[in-house]
Amino acid sequence: QLQVVESGGGLVQPGGSLRLSCQSTGFNIDYHSIGWFRQAPGRAREGVVCIAVSGGSTNPLDSARGRFIISTDVAENTVYLDIHDLKTEDTGTYYCAAGPEQGWCLLRESSYDTWGQGTRVTVSS
Repeated sequence: QLQVVESGGGLVQPGGSLRLSCQSTGFNIDYHSIGWFRQAPGRAREGVVCIAVSGGSTNPLDSARGRFIISTDVAENTVYLDIHDLKTEDTGTYYCAAGPEQGWCLLRESSYDTWGQGTRVTVSS
């Protein structure tokens, strides 16, 4: 069974940092695009950043540049999302998703066919 599983969420104070992990089971992340999406309370889910794993190209949301860093550990079939200088508006459920790689990745939900259950991030003092 093809799955991705997120972990690493929790309660963080504003200004802090957090590392989220997305591990695949049942498939290797090579030749896949992996996207991180988030859904804030009361808002639609939005794409934050994605990576085309084999080529390494990334595609961050403009507002995520500089604070949201995506990286991979292909040997561990894991994609990380490091979030720095966390803000209260970063609160939400973060999902990772996998889809076929085409040399680039898109922050479009229809590009991904395997979704995780999400990990909750709460930024609060």
